Amino acid sequence: MNWKLLLVGAAIAALLWAAGWRTSEPEFELTILHTNDVHSHYVAATDSGGAPQGGAARLATMIRQVRRDVPHVLLLDAGDQFQGSLLFTVGGPHVVAEVMNSLGYDAMAIGNHEFDLGPVGLAAFLDEVEFSVLSANTDASANTSLAGAIQPFDVFLFGRDIVGVFGLTTVTTSTASSPGSDIVFEPVARRARTIVEMLERQGVNKIIAVTHIGYAEDLRLATVVDGIDVIVGGHSHTELSSSGGVAPYPTWTTSPQGDPVVVVTDGEWGKTLGCLDLVFDAAGRVIRAEGQPMPVGGSVAEDPAMVTLLEPYVAEASALLGQPVGASEYDLDGDRARVRTLETNLGNVIADAMLRKASGLGARVALMNGGGIRASIPAGPVTMGQILEVLPFANEITTVRLTGRALMAALENGVSQVEAGAGRFLQISGMRIAYDPAAPVGKRLKRVELLESGTGVYRALGAEEEVVVATNDFLAGGGDGFATLAAEGTERYDTGWLLSDALAEYVRESSPLRADVEGRIQAAKSDK
Repeated sequence: MNWKLLLVGAAIAALLWAAGWRTSEPEFELTILHTNDVHSHYVAATDSGGAPQGGAARLATMIRQVRRDVPHVLLLDAGDQFQGSLLFTVGGPHVVAEVMNSLGYDAMAIGNHEFDLGPVGLAAFLDEVEFSVLSANTDASANTSLAGAIQPFDVFLFGRDIVGVFGLTTVTTSTASSPGSDIVFEPVARRARTIVEMLERQGVNKIIAVTHIGYAEDLRLATVVDGIDVIVGGHSHTELSSSGGVAPYPTWTTSPQGDPVVVVTDGEWGKTLGCLDLVFDAAGRVIRAEGQPMPVGGSVAEDPAMVTLLEPYVAEASALLGQPVGASEYDLDGDRARVRTLETNLGNVIADAMLRKASGLGARVALMNGGGIRASIPAGPVTMGQILEVLPFANEITTVRLTGRALMAALENGVSQVEAGAGRFLQISGMRIAYDPAAPVGKRLKRVELLESGTGVYRALGAEEEVVVATNDFLAGGGDGFATLAAEGTERYDTGWLLSDALAEYVRESSPLRADVEGRIQAAKSDK
């Protein structure tokens, strides 16, 4: 704690020296540019009409323009730059660091996906970045790779004014990624309160939280912790709008003491660039806030330097993209919202591929978390690149032996947060289930039936019978809340087979693939 106090004290001393020991201006204007949940989508995609959308080269142009026109700018990211595209597959943390350094970020919150390569992968990223990577509630002191490497906050000087920025990371990271057992994610509100009080004691009265906890939790944080002026959030991929949408941009709420708090977030994948114009009074309260997410569209020129930076990664990714695998007669549905709430044909194909690969090991059923499915595949030729876009996390197939009772507990966990669209929702093979989404958590599962191999006949799962389950190593280790798989699964076997390779093999052998929704997962009211 002492080094933090020294840091703030030194920053304030520098501010006072630079300002000639005078007070701050009566009003202070600040523009916050912000992104979140980019998931390494650094190459422009196309929108529904075929027009270019997003991309780091266009972002670079927009950021440079704002910095040229506005005197006080902070560029912030609310986490999850890792994973989600072929550029990350080929470039890993290095390409993220290169792009973010080039864009000139000032600070970033750690998202859950920043731990997808474990602490070593995050440490490699931290070694390369030229900006602050923040998480006040992540305690990595017991981890040899990250001890002392994660900052809780930073301070930024603008003439006579000082702005404090601190980071927060969702506590679900312990189960939604791979941080390991020696990294602790502390309650966000408690740690936020501690940091804010410390900053205020040192005279910082303009405080920004950059968070990766989700929009709903951002609103809750604002109402339970005093002293936060602005929350720049991520994790839920929420799209706000100044002219409608799910909620207004910016969203105004109030602290426990009744002070204004401004909350913003910026959708996903760098499709837009959040732009928030703020005015603070001399006491540090926000008195004006306006702005909007600015579309990163085809009318924006691409920055040549960023295009050059990305060229080697794009070339390597293109080589992967071009490798043919097979063909599908159907559109394969990996839409984020649907794979986390419904059976989809792509979910079925992935689970079937997993089960086929592991059947020689005695597997009877397969479980795939919807959150691990990251893209769709249109009808037509299927390439390895598309497979890797769907399954970017390099998961391996793992088998465990479970009792019927333990398998049912795992299935209960899979539907426990369906109303929130949580990634733990399961796509399945070798069974069918029915559940009541309106029932209390833990009592939603109504029917579980196993498919008898070769017969097409389903029968009820017995509580005491044992079943070998194929899943991915993330879930087998207890990820996404599947503690049952880790605690009660016996005879665990990590096959070393990449799930992406198993899917490619399945598509190749089934080509042309025909896949549909089969009624494996049924949402129904309880029987009366």
